[in-house]
Amino acid sequence: MGRAEERRARQKSARRAKRAAKSGGIRRFFTWKWLLGYVLGLGVLLVGAFFVLYLLVEVPPANAAAKAEANIYKYSDGTIMAKTGDVNRESVPLSKIPKKVQHTFVAAENKDFYGDSGVSFSGTARGLINTALGRGKQGGSTITQQYVKNYYLSQEQTVSRKLKELVISLKVDQQKSKDYILAGYINTSYYGRGAYGIQAAARAYYNKDVEDLSVAQGAYLASVLQAPSQYDWSAAGPNGKRLVKARWNYVLNNMVEKDWLSKSEREGMKFDVPVPPRPIPGRDGQAGYLIDAANKELIKAGVSENEIEAGGWTITLNIDKKKQKALEKAVRTELTDKLDPKKRKVDKYAQVGAVSVEPKSGGIVAMYGGTGYTEHYFNNALREDYQPASTFKPLILAAGLENGSTTQDGTPITASTIYDGTSRRPVKGSLTGFAPPNEDNKSYGPISVQKAMNNSVNSVFAQMAVDVGLDKVKNTAIDLGMKKDAGGFDVRPAMSLGVMGASPKDMAGVYATLDNHGKKVTPAIVKSAEKGDERPELPDPVNGQAISRGAADSVTSVLTGVVDDGTGQAVRQQGQAVAGKTGTSDDNKSAWFSGYTPDLVTSVGMFGEGEKKQVSLKGTAGGGRVNGGDFPARIWAAYTQSALKGDKASKFDLDTDMGAAVKPPPSPSTSATSESPSSSPSASESASESPSSSPSSSPSSSASSSASSSASPSGDGDSPSPPDPSSSPSGDGDGGGILRRQQQ
Repeated sequence: MGRAEERRARQKSARRAKRAAKSGGIRRFFTWKWLLGYVLGLGVLLVGAFFVLYLLVEVPPANAAAKAEANIYKYSDGTIMAKTGDVNRESVPLSKIPKKVQHTFVAAENKDFYGDSGVSFSGTARGLINTALGRGKQGGSTITQQYVKNYYLSQEQTVSRKLKELVISLKVDQQKSKDYILAGYINTSYYGRGAYGIQAAARAYYNKDVEDLSVAQGAYLASVLQAPSQYDWSAAGPNGKRLVKARWNYVLNNMVEKDWLSKSEREGMKFDVPVPPRPIPGRDGQAGYLIDAANKELIKAGVSENEIEAGGWTITLNIDKKKQKALEKAVRTELTDKLDPKKRKVDKYAQVGAVSVEPKSGGIVAMYGGTGYTEHYFNNALREDYQPASTFKPLILAAGLENGSTTQDGTPITASTIYDGTSRRPVKGSLTGFAPPNEDNKSYGPISVQKAMNNSVNSVFAQMAVDVGLDKVKNTAIDLGMKKDAGGFDVRPAMSLGVMGASPKDMAGVYATLDNHGKKVTPAIVKSAEKGDERPELPDPVNGQAISRGAADSVTSVLTGVVDDGTGQAVRQQGQAVAGKTGTSDDNKSAWFSGYTPDLVTSVGMFGEGEKKQVSLKGTAGGGRVNGGDFPARIWAAYTQSALKGDKASKFDLDTDMGAAVKPPPSPSTSATSESPSSSPSASESASESPSSSPSSSPSSSASSSASSSASPSGDGDSPSPPDPSSSPSGDGDGGGILRRQQQ
């Protein structure tokens, strides 16, 4: 080998050594074979890690925010009365959402939803990278992933949350149907205007229920999900309106592409501008009373209080919007506008409660609970701590007619039966001495039951209750709707003056039963209730025959006389048949008018509510004594006239031969009268039940302690006193001068 060749060999060897040196260290691990091995190994590790993650991550229960919903309370016509709860959400089953409206959401967010696996791996990967780099929220998730995020997870932007979202989405897609997932997504998403879920959104943006949404409206709601604040038409600027319209078009075009919408329908579709935002009604005014009464009724029907508080209920009430406003106006114009608590202390104690019922259905169409739920929490329409007073007297007659009772001399009790109407006349046949005075201590002498009802003569009905049998009177009263455990409902002669506790709702039910020909009416405020597919069974408000039609119709006929020629003259209406009864309790602590037409029954109670006890209403609004024929009757008349405005005057269809139109027989002779068990006693025979102490009138006090302790009958009667020309408008007596002036 020559030198040249040797030199070349050395150089070649040196180059090999140099290359070998360069190939040493870390580079020798990055050959293409090694790289392929690394990739495969990493893939196996990732798959293994994901498998472990899949096994470890369970589908969690729904988060509290996703389950929080509002309860929606509606008037009988379906318009919203109020919403309660911190979250304005109302979930609806997918069956209520029109199919094409369902498709607008799929077209907007995930048009391949029905065929995908529940996740978008590319979108998730992009989201993970951007989240790790701190780039904020990123799109690309499927409907399933968005539902999982809304319903099961939080809204935080972290890698761990996104990994959980991926795993849970895969599991949910395997475990649940696409319809289930779509319904969950539509019901949990936020649409702006404080609306969570499509039903709340339909109300917020188009003032209609979800089942009434058009495709164009559905496409807008599906579009607004991308940017609720920016895409709200009422708040959006020119650019926001342009963007939401572009997205609206995008949604509809995707629907055509997927054959969910025909081209011709798409071409004729116009953008439907949403209505301006409106405040969400709450519990102010009378709404709070109505909501509270509805909730109590549902609880009584078997719905737990926790279920109601959890929200999501749509509760439709029997409340008629027009009649409710009419009742509120009647109370305001006939009483509260006349009160001046700063000038007269008694005016701040005057409270009113009223319930109006449709007798054939038993639905409560109007209710007045007080000055306002946020001002006077206790519902006067449901309180049972005041005496119904003489509004109880018709129940005594009903008991006598139902049981075929007679006086103590064997005379059948009818509207024509003659009793002794002498004031403070002791009842006969009772082991308990009782000699109630009539109002103003007026004595009537021999008087028919009809006239005694017209003039609310205490002495007559005290004796009649004993003649019928006090147990029978109580049983009939309970059958008609009185509470058997009402405070003060003891079997004793004083019962005849209505010394037990009762609410306007109770008395409305009793009188509705009479109006409904004896068929039992239990007034109900809830028409229907539903939460998703859950619909609790509500009792029928009209159920069974409480008393015979003949007895009920006879009492109705007699009560028309109270209106035509008695203490209830203030409620007379031209051509309209009206029956009713006034009531004024001892010491003027409560005053009532309960009355009815063939189609509407209303009970109005007025109560003297002191700070710690029941107080007298005397002097309210600058007048004198407050009787049932005064403010309560005026409120009743103003309300009924407005509520029935436009309706044809109606007549009672009565199956009876007794009542106001029946001429009573001639007065019995003096000798007959003296021999009658109802004859006037001498002064020495007079005896009275000892009244108890004045009760507490605090709303929180029990009915038993309040009502039973006001058993003194001395102020009851409601007879129409002769008008005093110098008297104030409130007048004395239910049939006083003010009532006649009102008719003029």
